[in-house]
Amino acid sequence: MKRSHSPVYAVSTGAREGSWNMDFDTQLLELFRTSKFQKEFGKESMLWRFYAWNPPALSLGYGQNPSEIDEESCRAKHIDIVKRPTGGRAVLHIDEFTYAFCAETSRSNAAIYEMVHEVLLETLMILGVKAAFCRTTPDMRKRYSSAESVSCFTASARNELHVDGRKLVGSAQRRSDRAILQHGSLLLSTKHKMIGKLLRCRDREILSNITRDLNSKTTSLYEITGSIPDFMTISNAMITSVSKILAVDVQILDEREITTLF
Repeated sequence: MKRSHSPVYAVSTGAREGSWNMDFDTQLLELFRTSKFQKEFGKESMLWRFYAWNPPALSLGYGQNPSEIDEESCRAKHIDIVKRPTGGRAVLHIDEFTYAFCAETSRSNAAIYEMVHEVLLETLMILGVKAAFCRTTPDMRKRYSSAESVSCFTASARNELHVDGRKLVGSAQRRSDRAILQHGSLLLSTKHKMIGKLLRCRDREILSNITRDLNSKTTSLYEITGSIPDFMTISNAMITSVSKILAVDVQILDEREITTLF
């Protein structure tokens, strides 16, 4: 790839509560929409954020109906419920590595989606995982109309990453003027499959179908490699991959350098 002349930054914010994480991503998007980030860190600058969730949280897509989730079950299992600023379906954030990418750009959403997943593809190679792009384009409107669609990871969009046909990374976007936010989850273990126990649905057939789809259509780093890399190992692999794919030197920011702009 041709070397980028745009400044590229990365920040690690570690494991935080779900509401903090989603508020941070929402405010990042606003910083780029208003050009406050660019004025501070350079024209056409981009930012990657790496984070995790403590306690675990179940996030809903921006337009998803919260009545699909069993709040009492989540509360009993000490799982927070939050809304994402992006679309898509429910994600159980437990044993995962989460990334966010933010920029002001005229490039299409699809082009950004593919670029980000090229970085993730390279990251997985560093971690010893050979993944591939999903090249089909499913009818998401039709998919979302079915009761089984409540979980994000049971359906794949074009250019998401698979291993042997099973989804390993799920991502979502939001555009605000020329600013774009994309964030997503890299599954580390099988615990994401617990989402079936957090749904309000009591139809056994539907729940069985969701469980079947989670078992047959998703995978995790542990299932592939037999181990789970620590947060810093994955973060460093991401920085190395960003540097390679975008042909830039990534500059590391402290969280406080960003929050002072909020």
